[in-house]
Amino acid sequence: MGWAQILFYVFAALAVIFAFLTVTRRNAVQAALCLIFCFFFIAGTFVILNAELLAAIQVLVYAGGVVGLMLYVIMLVKGEEVSQVKQALGQRIIAAFISLLLVVQIGSIIFLSFSNKSTGNVAKAMAKYGNTESIGTVLYTKYIFPFEVASVLLLAAMIGAIVLAKNKLER
Repeated sequence: MGWAQILFYVFAALAVIFAFLTVTRRNAVQAALCLIFCFFFIAGTFVILNAELLAAIQVLVYAGGVVGLMLYVIMLVKGEEVSQVKQALGQRIIAAFISLLLVVQIGSIIFLSFSNKSTGNVAKAMAKYGNTESIGTVLYTKYIFPFEVASVLLLAAMIGAIVLAKNKLER
């Protein structure tokens, strides 16, 4: 086992730990800070996997933009601490079922990753094109329709937000 694999497991474990801390913190600012650390460790795993573009996007867009916006909103509205909410038995059963499904899914992914050694296609594409070029080639050839649908949906959401904000300001 090489250094890259050891670092991958360390970063992956730390990402899982900080993700768990994110959902268990009662203070919203602490949860957002744990989320930032989780995103940085995920970016570290991307770097180890030679996906530098994804690592940069992870840090710039998610850790920088999304969590920064979340912290700004938290500080702006000065949210009060959420009191202890009682959960109904039905909620706990549904949460346990979803957690069990997640554990089964993660286990199957781990099992299939150790049993199937089909990572040669990714390595060939990266050796032929490069990291950014291979992502762009796949995105703009094979997945062009979903990419365009997502861009139209984002445009519609942006126009809707502007219209709603304008209507609220005019009142």
